[in-house]
Amino acid sequence: MGTWDVGPFDNDTAADFGGDLDEVAASEREGIVRSALTRVIDTAAYLEAPESEAAVAATALVAAQCPGGEPTDPIYGPEEPLPDLTGLRDLALQALDRVMTEPSELLDLWAESDGAPWRANIRRLQNVLLTQPSGEQLSLI
Repeated sequence: MGTWDVGPFDNDTAADFGGDLDEVAASEREGIVRSALTRVIDTAAYLEAPESEAAVAATALVAAQCPGGEPTDPIYGPEEPLPDLTGLRDLALQALDRVMTEPSELLDLWAESDGAPWRANIRRLQNVLLTQPSGEQLSLI
């Protein structure tokens, strides 16, 4: 697992995901983020770690644009501007739920080490995504 820390972009797959976003046209970036999220949501069988790592990175990009969200990694996150991704909040939440539900290789890998800080980062992302601006309601369906 080419991972060096617990943050959303602290692994090879997520760093590559950020670079991939920089290499496509601005009009394609939202679709790539959406695809990373739906890929894990649609996986009923064993969820491989690379798909989960890309989805966690995509989720961090969505959360960064939400109230209380933290900026993405300045080194490994995308450098090019992203479109408004806040419309993907419900998908991002569903993707995190899937990553944290067995069978999930990434969940298993973090269970083999001190995964508490990683799980805390996932919960932080979930909390940011769940926080609603006044007058807005999130659909989880």
